[in-house]
Amino acid sequence: MKKRLLFHDYLPEAYKLMKEIDAVAKEGIKPLYIEIIKIRTSQLNGCAYCLNMHTTDAIKLGEDPQRLNVLSAWREALNWFTEEEQIILQLTEEVTLIGQHGISDKVYDRAVELFGEEKLARLILAAININSWTRIGVSQHLHPVKYKV
Repeated sequence: MKKRLLFHDYLPEAYKLMKEIDAVAKEGIKPLYIEIIKIRTSQLNGCAYCLNMHTTDAIKLGEDPQRLNVLSAWREALNWFTEEEQIILQLTEEVTLIGQHGISDKVYDRAVELFGEEKLARLILAAININSWTRIGVSQHLHPVKYKV
């Protein structure tokens, strides 16, 4: 792949702001839930760099690698994921693929029931921000081996 500019070299203030958004989004949310959001978004966006980083982070937090192996097919492995995790995964997919049909009322309403409005806002913000990060990573051609985490 052709070498491309690294955004943080040109826009360090934007990176700082995105990290601040990350911090706000994860307040009061289980760290593994945040990693599940990041991993699923990275799978959907095809960002190898982010997948490598966030699966590594999830394992460090105690995540079972077998669950990570089936995460992209979570609907086929419902017994591996709690109801909260299933709603988080569905919400993450709907935010990531928002142009297809938006966030469904069914997922939104169930998420409010499970998490409340403030935590739902944080979960949506987490999905929005990792989508931004993966788009930066993919557009820069970040490679998980070249830019080891």
